[in-house]
Parts: sequence; C-alpha cells; structure tokens
Amino acid sequence: MTGPDEFSVVPPDSDGAQAAMSSYFAELDDRFPEGFDATAALDEAVDAFRSPAGLFVVAGDPTSPSACGGIAFLDADRAEVRRMWVAPASRGRGLASRLLGHLEQLAADEGRTTVLLDTHRVLHEAQALYLKNGYTAVARYNTNPHAAHWFAKQLPAS
Repeated sequence: MTGPDEFSVVPPDSDGAQAAMSSYFAELDDRFPEGFDATAALDEAVDAFRSPAGLFVVAGDPTSPSACGGIAFLDADRAEVRRMWVAPASRGRGLASRLLGHLEQLAADEGRTTVLLDTHRVLHEAQALYLKNGYTAVARYNTNPHAAHWFAKQLPAS
C-alpha cells in the first residue's frame, strides 16, 4: 500500500496521472482570467513527460493521486519542473515542498544541474513556494503564454 505522501514515477498517460492533471487543469481554468485549454495540455504532457524526454511523478495512491508533477529534460544540463499540483485536501502539510524536492532529486539523478520553472501571475502560492525553496527569478526562457514569472535553481553537485 502506498502512503499518502509517497512518490511514484508513472507513465504520463496512466489513469492516475491523467486524473491528477485533469484536476489541476480544471483548477487553472477556474483561476486564470483567460481560462486554460486542458485538452491541448493533456496531449502535450504525454510526450513531454515520457522517458527519455522526461518523468511524471504522483504522490499517494497512483490510481488516485494527492499530488503530481513532471520533469521535462530540456538539454544535458537543464530540467524544467512542470504541471506541479497538490490536491486541495492535501495542502498545508508541506507536500508541495517535498514533491518539489523529489522532482529536483530526480533531475539531479538524471545528470541535470539546473532546474527551471515558470508560473502564472495569479498563482501567488506557487511563487512563494519556489522562492522559499531556493529558486531565484530569471528572464523568460520559454514561450509559455500563461507564464508571467520564471525561476531557476542550481542543484548541488552530486
């Protein structure tokens, strides 16, 4: 049995991964003034997080996750954390920080030395999480139309 805060790498097209991302995208659609196209994002995630291009992680029961996040490998040195989300019922217990640390460790294990990520202007909780966990603001590095803030973190040498 998987504990509520245990992490598993799963295929991005697995039922649990798709359910977690669908819940996340529904929340984004509610929060973003411009809305969010979940169909396109789900399609894109399957390619972005399938090995060797990336990895997808869920927390808790892989068939009904309490959180999720993906890593896309941008090049030999850099990985991007994307689609990180914690279910509302699981918030406030530090799960987001533990998930972020787990994703960073997976990136380091794959030889990456820098983690990048971006976030929308209304996701104040995400911005605070990244700053609290050692990320610094950087210039735009991608073309994500929903992003307004970009961050990077150098990973410790292994």
